[in-house]
Amino acid sequence: MPDPDRLLRTIYKACDQVRYTPGRKGRFVQIQNASDVLVAGDMHGHLGNFQAIHKAAALDQNPKRHLVLQEVIHGKQMYPTGGDKSHQLLDLFCALKCQYPDRVHMLLGNHEMSQWANRVVLKEDRDLNALFLEGVRQAYGPEKGPEIFAMYMRLFSLLPFALRTNNRIFLSHSLPRQKAVESFQIWHLHTDSFPPEELTVGGSVYELLWGRDTRAETCNEFLKKVDSDWLVSGHIACDAGFSMPSPRQIVLDCCDHPAAYALLPADRTITAGEFKASVRMLEAVG
Repeated sequence: MPDPDRLLRTIYKACDQVRYTPGRKGRFVQIQNASDVLVAGDMHGHLGNFQAIHKAAALDQNPKRHLVLQEVIHGKQMYPTGGDKSHQLLDLFCALKCQYPDRVHMLLGNHEMSQWANRVVLKEDRDLNALFLEGVRQAYGPEKGPEIFAMYMRLFSLLPFALRTNNRIFLSHSLPRQKAVESFQIWHLHTDSFPPEELTVGGSVYELLWGRDTRAETCNEFLKKVDSDWLVSGHIACDAGFSMPSPRQIVLDCCDHPAAYALLPADRTITAGEFKASVRMLEAVG
């Protein structure tokens, strides 16, 4: 584990870098100065897949490439006494954000929102929020663990809900169900302060992160609302590592194997064929 005091400084600096990301307006980022963007699906603490994504991104060799991660926490890997190890992936994101502040991004997922808002998430009768907190305490001890957990929550309170490239690709964890798309507006995200109803069923933020309506008509209507042509999202488990529920949407999943990512041009108009061909399978690591 990293030194707790040094880690606290890294997370604090990463929070500032998230807040001052170029193109940010509230919890929305219009990506700046990008030639292409590499987007990973739900990570859920999978360190091997993160390592493979980092290698594929090759940020040092591609100075105008942006990397987008999503849904980092609540994974399968546990400490011997039961705590969730997925906080380790948050630490790696924070270090990368400090190294490449303008080009590394993390989208808030429904699991991060649930941890931040203290909304219970259960899977196989396990309280994932409690397991995450226990993992942080096990890693950093009873004194520093709560401090580091509080800094993670500060990070979650700042992470963007969506990003958009200059060539009209929209990146978000999911999209609202059809009923909620009707009332959704992009300016709903142009703030850092949300009333509690926005984080519950029917609210714009909740619907954006929890929706599972991937019908083509819903996607097309949503893309009109966010002034975009293409949607890259996560949230839905994919046995093949990705799916294309409609010609204008790619769903990515990186929490296991097989896993997939998308590498998309960000500085020119793309065709439907290029959009589909952007999906790459991730080389298995670990």
